Amino acid sequence: MTDEERFQKGVEKFNEVYCGDLPAPPRGANAFFDNMIQQLFAEVWTRPQLSQRDRRLLTMGAIAALGEPDTYAVQVRAAVKNGELDAEQVRETLIHLAQYAGYPRVAGLLGKVEQALAAVKKG
Repeated sequence: MTDEERFQKGVEKFNEVYCGDLPAPPRGANAFFDNMIQQLFAEVWTRPQLSQRDRRLLTMGAIAALGEPDTYAVQVRAAVKNGELDAEQVRETLIHLAQYAGYPRVAGLLGKVEQALAAVKKG
């Protein structure tokens, strides 16, 4: 696979993962983004050993452990829009994650999660 094919594969997966809601800058606009597209999305998210839903849940767990509410909300919106999780399941992730990542960290996600769920429901 050429570098261009790898980049295109990554952009396609990025757009699928984030439902086209996050803009993908053109190749060469940002070296960080180029690397992320070619490594994370072309090489990792496309591996067949785990489903996209499984990868999403793992990603959400890592983001929750880091206490990143805005990034968690992005994952929530994409998971619901892609049909990977419904609102009840999203809320259940918080209950489960509080046991592992800690109540204070996960409590900081609650408001953003509800905002994200409302935004998806609104359309």
